[in-house]
Amino acid sequence: MNWDIDVIFKALADSTRRLILDELSERNELTLYELTTRLIMKHDLSISRQAIAKHLTILEEAGLVKSKRKGKYRVLKFNNEPLKNLLKGWVE
Repeated sequence: MNWDIDVIFKALADSTRRLILDELSERNELTLYELTTRLIMKHDLSISRQAIAKHLTILEEAGLVKSKRKGKYRVLKFNNEPLKNLLKGWVE
């Protein structure tokens, strides 16, 4: 798959989105509620689920987060493939 480099860098430019990716990379899968709780408790962020959902939309558009339905919950998962492809030429 071919990802838009500018969209990936724009998604990574925000510190809250990087924290979201940190949390998702630390845990295999999280629901929006679990992610919100971890961001508030662990990082002392003052943020709503709606704000996190907006950040997740940007991360999903960049291909960095995937989501799927499990029953009544939306489960979020970190996708590092765009980053591997992005850095391939620079790191090798």
